[in-house]
Amino acid sequence: MSWQTEPVPLRSKPEDNKGHRQRLRERFAAKGIDALTEYEIVELLLILGTPRKDVKSQAKAAIRLFGNLKGVLEASPEQLAGIEGLGRQNTVAIQIIRSVAEKWLQEKAMTSLKPEQYFNSADDVYNYLKASMSTQPVEIFKVLYLNNRNRLEKIEDLFTGTVNRSAVYPREVMQKALKHHATGLIFAHNHPSGCLEPSPEDKNLTRTLVFGAILMQLKVLDHVIVARDGYYSFSARGLIERYEAEYIKLNMPA
Repeated sequence: MSWQTEPVPLRSKPEDNKGHRQRLRERFAAKGIDALTEYEIVELLLILGTPRKDVKSQAKAAIRLFGNLKGVLEASPEQLAGIEGLGRQNTVAIQIIRSVAEKWLQEKAMTSLKPEQYFNSADDVYNYLKASMSTQPVEIFKVLYLNNRNRLEKIEDLFTGTVNRSAVYPREVMQKALKHHATGLIFAHNHPSGCLEPSPEDKNLTRTLVFGAILMQLKVLDHVIVARDGYYSFSARGLIERYEAEYIKLNMPA
């Protein structure tokens, strides 16, 4: 019988993992988020979903896979659960944090509007919607229903599509507008690809919605395409005005 000359790697004991997790929490509590590396932030979030499991390697794998903390937070539940050793339950804290942040930013943007300003520009719309829309993996079509002072009365997600299209039904849009007693409408949808330019389908849909709104004695103020790095405003590009002019021309007496 001979002695082993190679050191045997020691396995982390449960109490060692517990101590490591506690040290992470204490460092965050004492010095804030800047005291942690990006993978440690992810690890801390994963710990919330799996309090008894060592998830350091999974946190590091997530940062490698998605590039940085922002990439991890923007990843879908399916993408996160694809990391070896993680499941949907393990990543629930990341989803909660992302959803809470989006909700907070949206409400902050709304409360930052002065009472007499409401929605007076595409900037207002983008600032209100970017947190909840710019990182979505599929297209979402929203309608903002406004009163005659451009004050938001109701906002609804009417349609959700795939990565590059959504099925929007103008009739339903107008029915909802009447239900909410709206006088003005703002349409918004996101482009998961990040492209800011409207597709031909986007333009055709907006034209149809403008025509329908005129028939119902409603005013379309804008259609805003939301992306990660900015937005496209149909109104700022003169397209809403052009569609209104087309409607008048088409309906002028011969």
